[in-house]
Amino acid sequence: MWSEPDTRSASSSKKEHAMQGFLKIERLSKAYVPTKPVFAEVSFTIDRGEFVCIIGHSGCGKTTVLNVLAGLDTATSGHVFMDEREIAGPSLERGVVFQSHALMPWLTVRKNIAFAVISRWPEWSAAQVKVHVEKFVALVGLSAAIDKKPSQLSGGMKQRVGIARAFAIQPKMLLLDEPFGALDALTRGTIQDELMTIVRETQQTVFMITHDVDEAILLADRILLMSNGTENAGGYAPGNIAEEVVNPLPRERTRAGLHHLPGYYELRNHIVDFLVSRAKAH
Repeated sequence: MWSEPDTRSASSSKKEHAMQGFLKIERLSKAYVPTKPVFAEVSFTIDRGEFVCIIGHSGCGKTTVLNVLAGLDTATSGHVFMDEREIAGPSLERGVVFQSHALMPWLTVRKNIAFAVISRWPEWSAAQVKVHVEKFVALVGLSAAIDKKPSQLSGGMKQRVGIARAFAIQPKMLLLDEPFGALDALTRGTIQDELMTIVRETQQTVFMITHDVDEAILLADRILLMSNGTENAGGYAPGNIAEEVVNPLPRERTRAGLHHLPGYYELRNHIVDFLVSRAKAH
């Protein structure tokens, strides 16, 4: 039986997760123009092993939030803590996958992933690195292409390499910035299924940006709906996490069966209604 999505403000969710939150974002703000921050007072938590997606229109600041979590950007104010330590700069404890695969074109699949593994465990022998790399290449179904260079791979295969590389360093947190956005629908769906399988096997904690409502419903345990900064009668209002939606669908859902699940359309309509009428896109 369908019930309304479990929605809450960022502040109430923060209180509920205060004790167990593995990742804690506290009052994060980013301003390029001091009087008009892109977003302000953004607060939320992510529990260990949780998959959280953030959805919002272009310009709301969701990629900036992810870059701050990755240590690739700094906030104007606020703090981010992971595993009770404040994030300050990039770290191998956080694996990042962008829409662009960012592979080194002169290296094979094997060597691209081995480069990251050796950076993570410099004391490992060549044999240890070989076994580890081959394990994660197999997980994304690329064993037959392990000694090919990126120029010999399709776009979907390149993204698989990026995902394998991120998982291979066994990060505490995986950050995904629209990693499937440039792929065709069939390839996108296949890699979504692979990602779900690996996340369930590894119990990986994931924070993901997406514009795809169905992708968020398929993958996420919780979906953050982010509003854009807007001018209104009372002045300028910066972007923020307007709502958090707990996904009520069974966690063992599949892409093929998603639209058959009771409550799917109600959940989808709730998110689409936010994007259409309440996100206030520029």
